[in-house]
Amino acid sequence: MAEIGKMEQHIVLDNHYTIVNSSTLAQDLTKLNINKKHRLITLDIKDLYVNIPITETIDIARTQLLIYNDPEITTKICRLLETILQQNYFIFQEQIYQPDKGKVMGSPISDTIAEIFLQHLEHIHIRLLIFSKQILFYAHYVDNILIIYDTQSTNQDNLTQYTNSMHTNS
Repeated sequence: MAEIGKMEQHIVLDNHYTIVNSSTLAQDLTKLNINKKHRLITLDIKDLYVNIPITETIDIARTQLLIYNDPEITTKICRLLETILQQNYFIFQEQIYQPDKGKVMGSPISDTIAEIFLQHLEHIHIRLLIFSKQILFYAHYVDNILIIYDTQSTNQDNLTQYTNSMHTNS
């Protein structure tokens, strides 16, 4: 029986680079020390939902879940995720479709799965660019990315090439 009053934290998404709303973005941008050597670019993640590697994302979730949960709870949650993610279909013009890979847009869990996967990539790849001072600012909102970079350290082509190579589904 579950202990009454015990609050479990199953998974934590830090949302460090996630744009919450336009007001917060504006506040974050006004705090930056931007000068003539900085440039802004925006990128769009092409076909985000259908390119999410489901098995890999469940493995990422499993690793995150194990931080706050015992292995039994983690296994149960991952099995539920697998079951839910297998229910991958949509209706268009009265036809039922089931994509070969990824998740369909509009599924209640698609945003969360995408966020788990993107935050993992950002933790591995984007932090390096920030620590190396190649980029001053990075944020994403769903599949749109905003980057302010230092032209003395990198350029738009290098950043685009780097972000496109962060994962094999790019």
